[in-house]
Amino acid sequence: MRLRLAISVLCAGIALHTAAAAGARDSAAAISGGVTAYTVAAGDTLTAVAARFGVYPSTIAADNHLDPRRSLETGRELRIDNRHLISDAVVPGEIVVNLPQRMAFYKDGDRVFAYPIAVGRATWQTPVGTFSVVRKEENPAWHVPASIRAESARAGHPLPLVVAPGPKNPLGQFWIGLSLAGIGIHGTPAQSSIYQTTTHGCIRLQRDPIADLYSRVMPGTRGRIIYEPILIAESGDDVYIEVHADVYRRLAASPYEIARALAGRLGLADRIDWSLADREIDRHAGVARRVSSDH
Repeated sequence: MRLRLAISVLCAGIALHTAAAAGARDSAAAISGGVTAYTVAAGDTLTAVAARFGVYPSTIAADNHLDPRRSLETGRELRIDNRHLISDAVVPGEIVVNLPQRMAFYKDGDRVFAYPIAVGRATWQTPVGTFSVVRKEENPAWHVPASIRAESARAGHPLPLVVAPGPKNPLGQFWIGLSLAGIGIHGTPAQSSIYQTTTHGCIRLQRDPIADLYSRVMPGTRGRIIYEPILIAESGDDVYIEVHADVYRRLAASPYEIARALAGRLGLADRIDWSLADREIDRHAGVARRVSSDH
């Protein structure tokens, strides 16, 4: 049995696809990603590594006993845990975007592809709802919405009516236009902005992930944007929880109450060590953690 908790884009960017590779998993698995070792390269920052793998910088820092205020040491090996629970909303042939999880998924036959993304900031939220792909475009020009031009002008950074294709275009190399007004899925030159709430509503992915997703969808592909900050799933003999902050402040109850209600609906409440689960709720680590009771 897999998880379920649903509270079911204007743009200048988005990001998708599972870090080191577009994490394809068999449909029977409730978890994408994994635990891997990563060697810090010259110029790496905690934010850049976190964006690449779809993990919070604070989680990587905690898992590796790092001071997040200090620069990463070139050559240091990091333990990266980017396991994410796959919502039951993910069905074959559809794009599913989970806003607080900052992940997008696409199921192709028996394989699920997972992509870290950036979504709309709290003051410019990505909407929830169903959509379809209406247009695909390589090397798109960005026709800057009036609202974004006005915002930039107030900040002293006037924008043109149109930004031509190229390395500085906020849409990157690929644009997937959606039926939601003003919203699309696209690349970005700001690779470190992924896995954040930072866009004007669009869904933003890094270079390789957007290229991968772009190759898998076509006009008419359906999808949905959901709001599931707390996920619980059974994988094998174990139960996992994944907890994210309520970034848009939409939860009607406390995360502790929601987690218990969700576990009850899934028939998993008696198999959870709630001291472990409550600790994960407090941490908001944003990755799947085992909370099985050993009794």
